[in-house]
Amino acid sequence: MVRRFFPAGFGRARFWRSAGPGLVALAWLSLLPGAQAQHGFFSLRHQKAAAKTQQPNKPFVSSSQPPAFEIPVEPLGFFAPGAIYQGQRESLVSLDFLDEDRLLFSFHAPGLIRRAGDTSVQGNERQIRALVLTLPQGTVSSEALWTLHDRARYLWMLNDGKFLLRDRDSLQVGDATLELKPSLHFQGPVLWLELSPTREMLVTDSREPANSTSGKSDPESPEPATTTLASDTQQTAGQPDIILRILHRTTGKVLLVSRVRSTVHLAINSEGYLESLRSRGREWILNLNYFTGGSKIIGKLDSTCAPSMEFVSNKEVLVTTCNPDGGRWMVAMSTDGKRLWNVASPSIHIWPRLVMAPNGLRIARETLSVTHPVDAFSPLSFDDVKGQLIEVHDAATGKLELTAPASPVLDGGGNLAISPSGRRVAILNAGAIQVYELPAAPPLPGAESASPTR
Repeated sequence: MVRRFFPAGFGRARFWRSAGPGLVALAWLSLLPGAQAQHGFFSLRHQKAAAKTQQPNKPFVSSSQPPAFEIPVEPLGFFAPGAIYQGQRESLVSLDFLDEDRLLFSFHAPGLIRRAGDTSVQGNERQIRALVLTLPQGTVSSEALWTLHDRARYLWMLNDGKFLLRDRDSLQVGDATLELKPSLHFQGPVLWLELSPTREMLVTDSREPANSTSGKSDPESPEPATTTLASDTQQTAGQPDIILRILHRTTGKVLLVSRVRSTVHLAINSEGYLESLRSRGREWILNLNYFTGGSKIIGKLDSTCAPSMEFVSNKEVLVTTCNPDGGRWMVAMSTDGKRLWNVASPSIHIWPRLVMAPNGLRIARETLSVTHPVDAFSPLSFDDVKGQLIEVHDAATGKLELTAPASPVLDGGGNLAISPSGRRVAILNAGAIQVYELPAAPPLPGAESASPTR
């Protein structure tokens, strides 16, 4: 779940990620053709959105199966955000599985407005309430209150029930106790980060002083060696650079680093990173660049826009392309070039976000369902939004296993999670966390999943 076309300095890579309100555009915007135009010029008429509140008891679409159980969220202190947040793409919620039987539910907790003279208030400071819920009862086993300083995504799951928490220039590691320990420290605020499917490799975008080239891990760790990607990005006078790094998460060792003009999405696995190269006409070449040097073409696709790419697992890539008629295709490919499946996506499903099971066996696609295709001549009003739709597919076959609504509409995402085995899906909907149980997913043909099925 905008980001297509890298700056000229990032080798031949062809990706931009447009900056969203505050810090960074979220990944799901990247799958929209013409998303830069939408993000920059489409009008989201909040006065109409404020006058029209979605009714959670009247879902726009029915679930393909009933949830196995529900956990009401009002007793936990969560209330639906107001319509004023629609279109801001702020990260207000994060719903994550720690393991098959524990959920981490964290959310923006509005509090008292501090006085203007209070020097402890810094910028977009906000409170996040975090709760660990035991399934299926929903009992709270631990809780915490975190103070964060921007409105972008703040939490990423690791393996073995651990997670990364981002705030300003630091990353911290937490677990089911919700105790946080320092992990990585940067010389400026971290704008965005992404993880490889195995959670070993980390991509970061951080805004740092012009003379900064290396990222430091925990102060007790040695200074990491760096390898610099080719970059001809020009420094804007008086402005700090945005530094893109690929590094080992646990050691802090930097593999690749580049100065870029804007925050960048980079699809990586444990071996390298993907780029799309423009060929003839509508053809694009998908190129895997190895961290150890060299590259390999893994496939060619036709698309009227720059393809969006995500690693589902270490051996599978999901590519989203644009058709001349405005429709889109999701194409699953193995890293050896084999096409696994194709799924069509209608033009009235916009602002997609992808959520993968930790073992790479299931993919969830979350979109806003709207009344008409959105383009420069038909801008989006939130009166046009029918609701938020969840579709869960098997990664091996593309089979649609679950369709369900999510409410309230949270265009910043975070209201969807898949368990480590891929057999449980949790969705925030209609005043509850609804947990669906699915059959075991088929294995990926000829490829190992990112982590063992639990």
